[in-house]
Amino acid sequence: MMSGWLRSWVHRSVTGHEAPPRESPPPQDDWARTGRAVRNIGIACVAAILLGGAGWYALSQHHHKWAVVVVAGDWHAEDGGPSKAFDNSRRDVSAELRQAGFDDAYMMQFSVRPDLDKDTHPLPSTMQNIGDELALLTSETPSGCILYFSTHGAPQGMLLGNTILSPAALAGIVDGTCGRRPTVIIISACYSGVFVPALQGGNRMVFTAARADRTSFGCTQDARYPYFDTCVVQNLPAAHDFPTLADRVKACVRKREQDTGMSPPSEPQVSIGRDVAANLPTW
Repeated sequence: MMSGWLRSWVHRSVTGHEAPPRESPPPQDDWARTGRAVRNIGIACVAAILLGGAGWYALSQHHHKWAVVVVAGDWHAEDGGPSKAFDNSRRDVSAELRQAGFDDAYMMQFSVRPDLDKDTHPLPSTMQNIGDELALLTSETPSGCILYFSTHGAPQGMLLGNTILSPAALAGIVDGTCGRRPTVIIISACYSGVFVPALQGGNRMVFTAARADRTSFGCTQDARYPYFDTCVVQNLPAAHDFPTLADRVKACVRKREQDTGMSPPSEPQVSIGRDVAANLPTW
């Protein structure tokens, strides 16, 4: 569902014109430094626990040392008004992944308004920051990668601050950092199915909120999350693995759209490479 400035932005993205100016604050170096410091403190705390004799307990609780990035790409509702939906998704998806056993020391969050979150200290949502931090995380752990995006989308990509992150650009980031390791990429955005051809591979699972030619729903000013993210947050704890999560989220989205009369259906897309299924984590 789109109206106002969002429809205008999608039109500009399709016709090749620059996206209209946005009023999101510029990246702030202080917050970038704070985010990195918090992550480094987390690593130091894990080391201290291990040295203090509680190592087995810590490892049993945080047994997935995967590189994880969770990104909120915008702060506007579909009508152009302010919305916390994408940042709520970023924060709570990260919390659910942490509860599922993914080690917080290897997890970074990104927001277009990082200064408003005093608790999680996200970094500014820029392509450079995401690429740099993912490269750092993958250098610190040899395990897999998880990337989660929640934002607005268009037929040519998804909104990341004032820019459009294209499928080719995201594929370049993932190829250059995660390489051949098992990788899960989840994109909650309209038209996000457009990312599947560029990202799919034998070592990857790609899960998107909509077909390449469909919108997703729930990006209103008063929404806690978009529909897709609501279903992820609700179903992640009991799903126990990502393929099961995808099945349950698809069913949840379908029911939610039917219950609220949203049409045409978004039809979330899933691509699971032939080599990745056996290497995906369980919780």
